[in-house]
Amino acid sequence: MAEVIRIKRGLDIKLKGKSEEVFGKSEPATLFSVRPDDFQGIKPKVIVKDGDAVKAGSVLFYDKANPEMKFVSPVSGTILAVNRGDKRKVLDIRIQSDGKFESESFQKVNPSSMTSEKVKELLLSSGFWPFIKQRPYDIVANPNEKPKAIFISGFDTAPLAPDYDFVIQGKNEEFQLGVDALAKLANGKINIGVNVESASKIYKSLTGVEIHEFDGPHPTGNVGVQIHHIDPINKGESVWTINPQDVVTIGTAMKKGTYDFSKVIVLDGSSVKHPAYYRTVYGAQILNIVKGNVVETTPLRYISGNPLSGRQISADGFLGAYDTQICVIPEGNTSEFLGWIMPRLKKFSVNHTYFSWLMGSNKEYALDTNLNGGERAFIMSGEYDKVFPMDILPEFLIKAILAKDIDKMEQLGIYEVAPEDFALCEFVCTSKIETQRIVREGLDYIRKELA
Repeated sequence: MAEVIRIKRGLDIKLKGKSEEVFGKSEPATLFSVRPDDFQGIKPKVIVKDGDAVKAGSVLFYDKANPEMKFVSPVSGTILAVNRGDKRKVLDIRIQSDGKFESESFQKVNPSSMTSEKVKELLLSSGFWPFIKQRPYDIVANPNEKPKAIFISGFDTAPLAPDYDFVIQGKNEEFQLGVDALAKLANGKINIGVNVESASKIYKSLTGVEIHEFDGPHPTGNVGVQIHHIDPINKGESVWTINPQDVVTIGTAMKKGTYDFSKVIVLDGSSVKHPAYYRTVYGAQILNIVKGNVVETTPLRYISGNPLSGRQISADGFLGAYDTQICVIPEGNTSEFLGWIMPRLKKFSVNHTYFSWLMGSNKEYALDTNLNGGERAFIMSGEYDKVFPMDILPEFLIKAILAKDIDKMEQLGIYEVAPEDFALCEFVCTSKIETQRIVREGLDYIRKELA
């Protein structure tokens, strides 16, 4: 095993409401939503209509640019609605589950004995391909290319993130089958980044992979940070990434010969009464999980994903396709007396504005969504550099994106980044710049211009 890669720049935000390794109980969701917007880089062509009966694995839509890339239903039931917005953009497809979880037929296969083309054809037609993402651009992987490597981050350092070692325990065989399938798709290695302090036995027992140990604060668990320190992306190159649970999903289908989109997620946050892990399916309505399990004395913010980079949803909203976490925290819609001048002890401050930093680094905080001010002049303060552990100048890159200067964007490393890599920059920014939105727009712009 290679030397431990130690990351020094970053920031661990300790929030109240972290879950222990326990499972909660809730009624299964009956309503599901599949959002094309969850899958960046595709143009959906819907092939179902209201009232159609579907099974788990039934095709809902495909990508117009790559018709062989199918997007399928996670459950069996009936299509309630195909919701559209401006210019008939597909917002989501609502599915009413019948509770039976019947599956389309899927043949048991051993990926080790299959050719690369057969594995790719199987993943594309079955709907598993969209779980593979590509850098540059942070989009669904282009099936017409072969990446120089595939990366899997085996741990998550975001606030209140789930423990992947707990989530995928007992899935050794399924994970290995998923890895064997992925190995057929790349020109290079399957790289797995693990936490040096708690590397799962599953990862260490795998064959055909290269394990890299990391140590450091968030965003060390971001796959983009791991790619940067192992095998950086140059212009003209691409790498693919995938979440550990999605590797298990692929392996489970090949082992059992059936579609099973179940996953383990964590419900946590300072406004959750009993944080716990739950078994559910992607696109599931979260209502049954959060109902009666949140503190409703103040307005709440429901987030699909982590508090730094997740997407705001409602209490009856739906779990995102790539998300493994639902976080509930107080809504920051109130003003505070004297603002930052008050010597508060319950507020987290990166720059030691409050005396709370004297309480030690292990103190947990119940943060809300208050921005404590509005957007203002974007100054070069050096704040981003302290929490951005890549050899990239983040402030200059953001300004190059705003100026739509493609040459500068390329020189400053836009091919290596994704919006989530800038989440901490956005958190510490005194100018309140929406860096994640800007990076997303920059990636979309440069992909469109260079297509």
